[in-house]
Amino acid sequence: MESVTPVTGPCPIDAGIPSSVRQATGTAPWPRAKKTRDAVAQIDVSAVPTLPDARLGRVATMSRCMLDAFTVVGRLAQTDVTVTLTGETGTGKDVFAHLVHDSSPRAGQPFVVFDCGAVPPNLVESELFGHERGAFTGAHAEHPGAFERAHGGTLFLDEIGELPMELQPRLLRVLDNRMVRRVGGTKDRQIDVRIVAATNRDLAALIATKQFRQDLYFRLAAATVHLPPLRDRLEDLPLLVPRLMMDLDRGDVIVDDVTLEILGAHAWPGNVRELKNALACALAFVDDGVLEARHLRLAEPPADQTPLDRLPLGGHPLDNIERVAIRQTVVQAGGNKVQAARTLGIAPSTLYEKLRRYGL
Repeated sequence: MESVTPVTGPCPIDAGIPSSVRQATGTAPWPRAKKTRDAVAQIDVSAVPTLPDARLGRVATMSRCMLDAFTVVGRLAQTDVTVTLTGETGTGKDVFAHLVHDSSPRAGQPFVVFDCGAVPPNLVESELFGHERGAFTGAHAEHPGAFERAHGGTLFLDEIGELPMELQPRLLRVLDNRMVRRVGGTKDRQIDVRIVAATNRDLAALIATKQFRQDLYFRLAAATVHLPPLRDRLEDLPLLVPRLMMDLDRGDVIVDDVTLEILGAHAWPGNVRELKNALACALAFVDDGVLEARHLRLAEPPADQTPLDRLPLGGHPLDNIERVAIRQTVVQAGGNKVQAARTLGIAPSTLYEKLRRYGL
């Protein structure tokens, strides 16, 4: 077996990934998961390339799009350029924000997180820029804002798309001038911070609807890195699942093939965060060291979603697709054939006939 070099910092594409695994996985999605699983079975999962952060399951990846993002972030980390991370919720934007900081010359200095969507609108200005004593009712003491607290280090502006429109010009001035003035203050304070922003919203669309300033957008978008959703890197599941199991302190539990296939067929609108929560829930029902399909409690996608459109079904014989669909539906129904037939939209007698036909 080829050796695997753990990733501990910025890396070139494919660093630390055995050629046997690259050949087995290529860039194709789920249909190649069986080959991926066979290759991964020969790998020490504790040594797979991962981003150096334990949250969201430590992003174990062999996906080309993730490795590309990893490489770009590693290069940008060595500069002070503003980085904006985009992607759906749960894709690991906060993990990459930490990676930018930890891989930069500012590592060891403060890393301050300011969630623009979590702070009440009337407190955003005070929490971001700080305030002086007596600046407003209840301001009994001076309060350094996020910019001051991050001096010398990195300020992570999470959910930047939620920043109130009226505060966006002030943020732009701070980014341009590197000076901040507290609410109620008269003195400008020089700041030295590196900015990393993140959003799961389309900032260009917000500009079109007058909810985000174009000049601020161009200031933040100097370097934009998009993180792909889990459904676009399903080849990572055979690595992600064991890694998440380890992070949940259940590295002794294995996942059978049928369960892995069901996980690969799920839409994962919540991405890696949803996967981790799904595994944590399923583990509560595991008694014999094997996580099976019956242990899963996957959330149903909204009615207007069509996960089948995202599945790589093209090029497969219809019999194979039908066989997998029937098997997964029966498993999800807990073995109840009548319920499975109802879900499939066929008569129970037809389901029994197909079960015999496919040897299920």
